[in-house]
Amino acid sequence: MTAFTPTRRQAGLTAAAALFAPMLAPRFAHANNLEKARRAGELMIATELHFAPFDFTEGGRQVGMNSELFAEVGRALNLRIRFQDLPWPGVLPGLEAGRFDLVAGPATITRARMERYRFTAPIADATVALLKRANDSSIQKPEDINGKIVGSAQATAQLTQLQNFIAANNLNVQIREYQSFSETYADLAAGRIVAVANSLPNIAYVAQQRRNVFAVVNPPFGAKVYFGYLGRKDADTAPLLDAIDGVIDAMRTDGRLAALQTKWFGQSFEVPARVVEANA
Repeated sequence: MTAFTPTRRQAGLTAAAALFAPMLAPRFAHANNLEKARRAGELMIATELHFAPFDFTEGGRQVGMNSELFAEVGRALNLRIRFQDLPWPGVLPGLEAGRFDLVAGPATITRARMERYRFTAPIADATVALLKRANDSSIQKPEDINGKIVGSAQATAQLTQLQNFIAANNLNVQIREYQSFSETYADLAAGRIVAVANSLPNIAYVAQQRRNVFAVVNPPFGAKVYFGYLGRKDADTAPLLDAIDGVIDAMRTDGRLAALQTKWFGQSFEVPARVVEANA
């Protein structure tokens, strides 16, 4: 068999390709979401600014546990944090469409969501309870909502747990769904509903801020669940969530996470390092 001998022109083209290959490779190489964020210098996060004490506005600026926790993430990863405020029903569809890197609601870690998304390390307890008016003596325990109107927010795990509780206890309850929890609290204060079903940290904060208006109904009625941030469940997002998990792990270990919980909820919570199997 005759050996192939390149012509002078072919040899020149081969040499040129070898020369330019290192310069072309980075331009067309695939980058995961952490690398993209580092190139852009920022992390785009969707949230809802009507979910105190995690995210809300005060004096026209964003405050709450989320902004302070992600300030720690930004410092650790050397990224600017940019929040986008959206109504909660549009947040998860927007994540799936790739309009932002992460959802910082936070969201309750449930089995159904774990099948579709990847959660970060948990950051707080999310067990669901009821908030009532402080002067309402007719509701002493969760079952006392029988025959009454109760509010919760659309497309939330808290709404689902309320529905499950009503069905399991064969209660006759009218559920009124709202765009945000801020609206539920306004209607509760006005007497248009008798209670709001939301996670205990949220309603404990609301009751603490307005002691003469609201009170928490004990015990909580929901399954023991936790809050976490979530991203897409794919290989491109995994390095970003791994990095955020590392920051949360460090905060849990050195006490910064407990300090934020105490600041915003009035107490700290024992949370697992990871939720492997959700309770709801």
